[in-house]
Amino acid sequence: MSFIGQVLQWFLDGSHWQGDFGIPNRLFEHVYMSAASLAVAALIALPIGITIGHIGRWGNLAINVSNVGRAVPSFALLVFAVQLVGIGFWPAFVALVALGIPPMVTNSYIGMREVDADVREAAKGMGMRDRAVLWQVELPIAAPLIMAGVRTSAVNIVATATLAALVAWGGLGRFIVDGLAQRDTVQLFAGALLVALLSIAVEVSLTGLQRITTPIGLRSETTTQEVRSTSLSAA
Repeated sequence: MSFIGQVLQWFLDGSHWQGDFGIPNRLFEHVYMSAASLAVAALIALPIGITIGHIGRWGNLAINVSNVGRAVPSFALLVFAVQLVGIGFWPAFVALVALGIPPMVTNSYIGMREVDADVREAAKGMGMRDRAVLWQVELPIAAPLIMAGVRTSAVNIVATATLAALVAWGGLGRFIVDGLAQRDTVQLFAGALLVALLSIAVEVSLTGLQRITTPIGLRSETTTQEVRSTSLSAA
C-alpha cells in the first residue's frame, strides 16, 4: 500500500476518532489553547497599539520592541516558560501569548497612524471631542488593518501550538510528537496535515470576516496598507 493510502487508512480507522486520544478531542484542545492565547494577547496588544497610534508617540519604540519579540524563537520562549511555571498548559500558553502580541501591536499602531490627518481635523472641526474622534472616526478606518494583525497572530498561534505537546499538553501536536517518538511516519504526517488544514481554515475564515467588515471603498486601500505594514514589520 502506498504511503498516501496508509495515511487515508489512518484517518478511516474509527479508533482515531474516539476517546481522549481521538482527533475530535485533540482538535478541541488545540483550538482551546489557541483561542485562549489569542484572546489574552489581543487584550494586551490592541490597547497598546491603538493608544500609541492615537497619541502619535513612542511608535518607533513599540515597533522595535515588537520586532525583537518576533526575533525570539517560539521554542526558546517555551523552554523559558517551562523554567518559570513547569510543564502542562501554562508554559505553552505563555509562549503563544508572547508570540501573538507583536503583529497586533504593529498593525494596530500603523492602522491608527494611517488615518488621514485631514479626516481627524475635519472631525474636530465639527466639534467632536478627542474620545469621539477615536471611537467614531479613527477606529472604524483603522479596523481592517487591526483585523489583519489579529489574523496574522491567529495563524501563527495555531501553527505553533503544536509545540504544546512537548510540555505534556495535548492538541494536534500530540500526533506529531508521538509519531516522531514511535517512528510512525503515517501518524506524524496525519498530525501535520491536520494542523495545516486548521491553519488554512483559520486564515480563510478571518480573511472572509475582515473583508465583510471592511467598507467597499476601503478594500483596495486596506490591501495597500497591509503590504506597507508587512514591510515595516520586517524592517
